[in-house]
Order: sequence, then structure tokens, then C-alpha cells
Amino acid sequence: MSLFKLIAGAIVGVASIALQPAWAQSDYPTRPVTLIVPFAAGGPTDVISRIVGEHMSRTLGQQIIIENVIGAGGTTASTRAKNATNDGYTLITGHMGTHAASVALYPNLAYNPSTDFEPISILAGTPVLILAKKDFPPKDLKEFIAYVKANAGKLNMAHAGVGSVSYTTCLALNHILQVKPTTIPYGGTAPAMNALVGGQVDYMCDQIVNAVPQIKGGTIKTYAIGTPERNPALPDVPT
Repeated sequence: MSLFKLIAGAIVGVASIALQPAWAQSDYPTRPVTLIVPFAAGGPTDVISRIVGEHMSRTLGQQIIIENVIGAGGTTASTRAKNATNDGYTLITGHMGTHAASVALYPNLAYNPSTDFEPISILAGTPVLILAKKDFPPKDLKEFIAYVKANAGKLNMAHAGVGSVSYTTCLALNHILQVKPTTIPYGGTAPAMNALVGGQVDYMCDQIVNAVPQIKGGTIKTYAIGTPERNPALPDVPT
């Protein structure tokens, strides 16, 4: 599954709007800074943003306000960030979905990721897992592939919205398997994960940040990780 390997590392970065005017002030920041998260609280983008935001707050000496703006695979939040005042006090945690895949998936996208944002830093590369509800019949990846191919018309796949990492990675997986299950969007991977844990959906693709507790707790199954090597957080999960 070379294609799945190529896209599975979701790079999460922070983008800001026209920071130069604010940086020109030697005493920046003089007030709280808003960090927009394009998905619901509890998901991988939210977790990473809160870790980084807490450190930024201590470093800058100002409060970092996390604002979760959900909808349309993260593009609603990105539009909100694009329309914010260009003073360096509004940041957004963008990633492959919001600032790359969105261009192809949303023909009327209200922003241009290349020109409307100023990148600050890459924050994390997070591998993606193939996950399923705990009573999903297949026992390993080989059985998963065979089962999904044979039953695709009866299965449903959860994701965090069109253009999100969970959507694009599972879209690639489905393309490799040549299947078209019913896709069910949620406001983020946290609510999508809740649906998976509750058995309301059959499978999904999600970043490791969001999945380790559920996997170790036995509330969901995992079949593979989209990296060339095993991950120390989940050493028993095959590549």
C-alpha cells in the first residue's frame, strides 16, 4: 500500500495572517492571541494546538485563546482566519486537509492557502491508523481488506469532514481497495471516534494522537499504521 504510506503522515502546522505589522512592535504581543483550531475539541489537531498554545503562552507572556471552529473539513475555520484582522493576533493550526487537499475538493474555496496565510512552523507529523469498531469481524489487515471488498455496500466509514486528514487518507485507502462505502461526516475526529467506539460506524482512518487510549482500552480495533516502521506507542500494530 505505497500510496497510503505516502499520504499517511499528516503534517500539522501553524499559519498566521500578516504577522509583520505586529512583529514590528518590540512589545508584541500586548494582548491575548487567538489560535483557531479547525475541528472539535479532543481531536488530534486540538490536542497538538493546546500543547503548543500552552507553551506559547508561557514564552510570550500572553494568554493563547483556543477557538474551535468546526465545519466543512476545516475550511470554515480557515475562512474565519483569512478574514481576521491582519495584526498577528489570529493564528490557525492548519494541516494537509485545510491547506492542501481543500484546494482540490472545494471548487469555491474562500481562501488561497498559498497567498492568504503566512506560515510560522511545522508542529508535528502524525501517522495515521486504519481503525474499526471493536466487534468488526476481520482479525488482521489481510482479512480487513477481503472483508471490506466483499461488503463495501453494507459498510459505513466515519470522517471529520470532506478534506480532513481522516477523509483524505481513508479516501486513498478506499481507492486502493476499489470500494465505495457510505461515508459519514462529523465535526471532527473526536466525535467520529465516539461514533466508532459506540459501534455506530464500521471503520475510519485517524491520526495516532487520537487513537492510542481507545486501542489500549480495547474499545476499538486497529489493523495497520501508515508508516514504514512500527510506532513505539503501539509496537504491536503492523505497518
